[in-house]
Amino acid sequence: MTVWRDVIGQEKAVATLERAVRDPASMTHAWLFTGPPGSGRSVAARAFAAALLCPQGGCGECRECRTALDATHADVDVIATEGLSIKVEQARDLVALAAHRPSVGRFRVIIVEDADRLTERAADALLKALEEPVPRTVWMLCAPSVEDVIITIRSRSRHVRLRTPSVEAVADLLVRRDGVDHPMALYAARAAQSHVGLARRLARDEHARIRRHDVVAMTARIVTVGEAVGAAADLVTIAQEESAAASGERDATEKARLLEILGADPSSRTQPPHIRSQVSALEKEQKARATRFTRDVLDRSLVDLLSVYRDALVLRTGAGSALVNEDSRQVVTRVAEVLTAEQLLLAMDAVGTARERIDANVAPLLALEAMALGLRLPR
Repeated sequence: MTVWRDVIGQEKAVATLERAVRDPASMTHAWLFTGPPGSGRSVAARAFAAALLCPQGGCGECRECRTALDATHADVDVIATEGLSIKVEQARDLVALAAHRPSVGRFRVIIVEDADRLTERAADALLKALEEPVPRTVWMLCAPSVEDVIITIRSRSRHVRLRTPSVEAVADLLVRRDGVDHPMALYAARAAQSHVGLARRLARDEHARIRRHDVVAMTARIVTVGEAVGAAADLVTIAQEESAAASGERDATEKARLLEILGADPSSRTQPPHIRSQVSALEKEQKARATRFTRDVLDRSLVDLLSVYRDALVLRTGAGSALVNEDSRQVVTRVAEVLTAEQLLLAMDAVGTARERIDANVAPLLALEAMALGLRLPR
């Protein structure tokens, strides 16, 4: 067993990282991990951190390996924003942290899981730390692609590109690591299109499977303008309900904990100004987190929609590739029968445009209504 056991389908990247662990001449102070969502960017970064801190170069069993992989090691700091962006104040805190010597290990490792969410000012703040590196501090930045990181940062980082693992590799990981039955693991890996985190959720969460099934089935029901508008509203409702379910209890717990720390009476109808300001700041942070979560759920739904039109195009053209939605072949067949190859491509473009608009802060309902109007099937 080694620290690389959960970094699946990334043989070339792992070889590069292992060489850096063994050979100081191959080591550098900043690394940029890129790859499609679910490819395991942060998993690879944590494994690399563990290998750098392990006396044996990544045995996977010692205390250094276990705590580094869990992000509980004193010299490993993982920054994973739940909001829409990483702000300049957070970046400055990281720069200050990077100046400290390692506490117990050979290196201090700072992993930024969402480097693509750095604001321009935050990226500028990090740049100075990368231009003037501190000895024994290693930066590991994760982003979907090099284009998502400003050029001045990526030019000072060594690039490690990850690829989408195979369905079989993801299924094997779910069986080995999470104890999922092989048929369920294979379904989840295929439906998630090899996104490791999403596949794990589909395999373990029946609600997530039901949500996905409803989204896939939606494609065969959009015929009239009213049905298109209704489908868009349904997508927003699904995302909002899932966000509320995921954050409601946690938000209440966080607020109660804050009031306890501040020594405030939670039953009081009014609070002193200094307490109100901190509660307001917490609520603002929670709102940003909920917004991102809602957008993430919407984006997953749009990826599921996209997979239906992709599968329909496979059937329409006789390409012979495996279907993502084999379990919903009836829906895929229906869509393939009534839309031409050109219309299927236009439908895929409509979904892609909606994803781009939502990412650019267009009101989700407006973006989804425009998309759904372009997804109507002939009467």
